[in-house]
Amino acid sequence: MEELTPRLRAVCDLHVAEMRESSGRHEYDGQIQDLSPGGVRSGLAQLEQARSGTGALDDPHDEAHLRAFEELCRVEYGELELHRRNPLVHLGELDLACYDREYAAEEQREAARLAHLAAWPAAMDNAVAALDEVSGPVASALLDAARGLAAGIPGSADPGIRDAAVAAHARLVAHLERAAGGAADAGLGSAGLAALMGSAEGTPVNIGRLAEQADAERGRLRARLTESCAKLDPGRPALDVARELVRDHPGPDQVIDAAREWTSRVIEFTRERELMPYNDGECLVGLAPPSRRWAMAMMSSNAPGEPEGPSWYHITPPEPSWPAQEVEEWLEVFSAATLPGITVHEVAPGHFSHGRALRRAPTTVRRVLHSMAFVEGWAHYAEELCVEEGFGAPDPRFEIGVWLEALIRVTRLACAIGVHTAGMSVAEGARRFEEDTHLAGPAALSEAKRATFDPTYGRYTWGKLAIMELRERARKDWGGGFTLRRFHAALMDLGAPPLGLLSTAVDRG
Repeated sequence: MEELTPRLRAVCDLHVAEMRESSGRHEYDGQIQDLSPGGVRSGLAQLEQARSGTGALDDPHDEAHLRAFEELCRVEYGELELHRRNPLVHLGELDLACYDREYAAEEQREAARLAHLAAWPAAMDNAVAALDEVSGPVASALLDAARGLAAGIPGSADPGIRDAAVAAHARLVAHLERAAGGAADAGLGSAGLAALMGSAEGTPVNIGRLAEQADAERGRLRARLTESCAKLDPGRPALDVARELVRDHPGPDQVIDAAREWTSRVIEFTRERELMPYNDGECLVGLAPPSRRWAMAMMSSNAPGEPEGPSWYHITPPEPSWPAQEVEEWLEVFSAATLPGITVHEVAPGHFSHGRALRRAPTTVRRVLHSMAFVEGWAHYAEELCVEEGFGAPDPRFEIGVWLEALIRVTRLACAIGVHTAGMSVAEGARRFEEDTHLAGPAALSEAKRATFDPTYGRYTWGKLAIMELRERARKDWGGGFTLRRFHAALMDLGAPPLGLLSTAVDRG
């Protein structure tokens, strides 16, 4: 594994959990970032010292990429102090599921897991000390995730270490339970949201303009959904047709097998159409680790800094103990209309394919620092790309599923803007999801709650639109030399670039 420069190390030290799992920097195994007020101040001081004491990188693109992440650190920890107001920052550091994937020998990973667990008491106390500005909606939304951390405690742990970790975990949960009765306003404000979104992406953000783009995209998606649903039943409202389609799904015991079948199909389709520069690697499909079963489907990729190994497409079927209605609502996510698009997003040409390219990115900065707006925007773009390329045709269910998922993503963008800049409540956000998507009840409420603690979850739509806009520029600039594979290869060469730097793909591609 290559050595990190002082500037890059300072950024990584402020994003330990992400570096360990997404970038494969396993020198951080067994460690928890110090997110106490003093620890954050120290990290920011080291960041500034490294930045002022080191010259610019030779490649202007990589220099801009690194500067964007330095600015993100300054905004999230210095300006917005998210370690004081958002428990999610701490929960990611405490999660033990990062050691489940086979990136190293089992005994090595187990030793790291136990060292990580032994650090829980100090880290939990740091979290309690830091989290003094948590709003009621944010605390309420994250309580289940906080409680779920205990599911990852290994039975092999020394009883003394285990008891200390359990007691520390209880202190954090109790702190969040008290915070759940606190202030009702979870908003960052327009300036705060713009700074958070724009810093990591190396570009200024106009929240009003972004809201207009969300409205326009919602209108386009509604039209596409209506067009696709009319192929099945032209006499009924599109969302009525869609809500009926999602009731056609596998049973709880069949979900993982269905995901395996679609995984094979999307990988083969991506290879046949030459949509990506790399089509190697192993993608396994299996049950999500216990501490991550809040997510219905997710990709855990073989990260750039790791030896060659499998990636995992994790699936979470409903629990048999759940009420029948909750089981049914959960299974609708894995319907014959929606599971194919989810698999495109998570596997190919989405996250799994992108992960294979990240391992070949030509510079350390590009392999280590990943723009989440690009990561999620790329996977979301991949869904519509596969509609364009005819995946699933002539059966319209695949494209219907893509439009349904896209409507959820664009509603996330609208609700993030509403909650953080316009005083939208969680209840109002839930109604917005019920009006604009096929979601209802608990599913719509869950999406609305996410806006409180994940203010940039509009990144899916934002990133997708940026990639689609750049693709049109590439068609124009490259003329007869344009191919999808060339365009995608040029993007992949940049790793997971900040959205403000995407144009390098066309300029150099």
